[in-house]
Amino acid sequence: MEVEPARRDAAALDPELLQLPELAPGALRENSIIADALYSQWLVLPDTAKLVKSLIEDAKAGATLNVAGTSASTNAASSSSLPSMFPAGSAPPLSPRSTSGSPRVMRRGSSAGPSSLGSPLKLVSEPVREVIPQFYFKNGRPPPKDLKEQCLSRIDHVFFGGEGLQIQEFRSVTKDICKLPSFFSSVLFNKIDVACTGTVSRDAFVEYWINDNKITMDMASQIFEILRKPGNNYLTQDDFKPILKELLATHPGLEFLQGTPEFQERYAETVIYRIFYSINRSGNGHLTLRELKRGNLIAALQQLDEEEDINKVLRYFSYEHFYVIYCKFWELDTDHDFLIDKENLIRYGNHSLTYRIVDRIFTQIPRKFTSMTEGKMGYEDFVYFILSEEDKSSEPSLEYWFKCIDLDGNGILTSNEMQFFYEEQLHRMECMAQEPVLFEDILCQMIDMIGPENESYFTLRDLKRCKLSGNIFNILFNLNKFMAFETRDPFLIRQERENPTLTEWDRFAHREYIRLSMEEDGEDASNGSGDVWDESLEAPF
Repeated sequence: MEVEPARRDAAALDPELLQLPELAPGALRENSIIADALYSQWLVLPDTAKLVKSLIEDAKAGATLNVAGTSASTNAASSSSLPSMFPAGSAPPLSPRSTSGSPRVMRRGSSAGPSSLGSPLKLVSEPVREVIPQFYFKNGRPPPKDLKEQCLSRIDHVFFGGEGLQIQEFRSVTKDICKLPSFFSSVLFNKIDVACTGTVSRDAFVEYWINDNKITMDMASQIFEILRKPGNNYLTQDDFKPILKELLATHPGLEFLQGTPEFQERYAETVIYRIFYSINRSGNGHLTLRELKRGNLIAALQQLDEEEDINKVLRYFSYEHFYVIYCKFWELDTDHDFLIDKENLIRYGNHSLTYRIVDRIFTQIPRKFTSMTEGKMGYEDFVYFILSEEDKSSEPSLEYWFKCIDLDGNGILTSNEMQFFYEEQLHRMECMAQEPVLFEDILCQMIDMIGPENESYFTLRDLKRCKLSGNIFNILFNLNKFMAFETRDPFLIRQERENPTLTEWDRFAHREYIRLSMEEDGEDASNGSGDVWDESLEAPF
């Protein structure tokens, strides 16, 4: 046969001189004679004989075959013979071999159950099951052990004797243990004393504050849970009345109002209206926890509890701000029926507003009136109006006036809509012998000021991105502020830059309070010098 001559020829070759040219893929498969000859040559190598002999001896002795070592030895033998068969640099790289054993051995042992030689799959570590801690708790996160023990220690100290606390003694619990503003004392007491016994026991407080996980909530969530009615997931205006009542009774900056319950009620209403104007962005009268957290009410409550001067708490609670709002309403409400109509409102700000914008307000497009009288605006409606009119930089104000100018309600302000309101401004300038500014020029100025995404119209998003967007509305319907903007006083500009934390409303309220107080002082002096007291000159306070 042809195999024997080929085998003799292969045996006669010197392994050191054996070199194979590069073969195309599949060349050995097509020439099986050469492959057999090379295999026979490998069998006669000294290292191969040693390997086979050691495996036979191990098998006779009954020793467990160290396949990993065998494989390594085989690889070593192969690697030692390869350099002699291939010249340096021409040997192809070996694919990485698993050290778990020969595939043939694994296939033989697979039918007899798990092999002691080990499976290649076992080299891949099984995924570690990670326990994810609970992150949602329906009733709040339970307190840590150390925090719970510290709180219980303070509670035991306050409730020493075990007889419970009455509402007068509960103030320290609210302030020191719950870390809440002190004027939440009554509402928290009544929340725990469901049976109206007049006392709160230690166990009842622990059940509500610790076992119900109130202790681990943030302050906004705590206040929300304390104020909201059972079954509601929102706060209403009535929910804030108990804390305003206690605030008026306990805050040193409001002691002078204790003899005038009517104005106490008006102050509380004004504060609540301002809170909902700024925070209840949906405008539905239902203040959600998310809105409460996004607003600045919690910071104002904390400042209010520490500050004795109520007028330094500019957010919501300043008495001076209430005084300005109420007096402005009182000036317009000539018949004092606590309602104002279009003719009353047109006199606001020394007739600064146009008839068209006043008509638009009374169509109730920007906000539905709460008064039950047709064609009349109530006090709450006026609070929303004056806050929007005097601070057009705030988002609630921008939304208020945007709805007024957006005649077709399509969410954009076109040049035709803006020109409709500016026409009356132009007519008023001509009547006042002012140099009229054409709408085309004003429109270019407004586009440069706002920088809208599309110059053919303004969106609410465009206005909210620009700090000067409030001037757009002054240009369209408030002549006095429009002229003031055109002739800005450098001193006022420098003053605004020195107090950047003050809003336009803060500056307006401060100026108006000084003016109103001076007028009241003048009226008091005039009334004191006369023989007859004229009730028509009496101020609302």
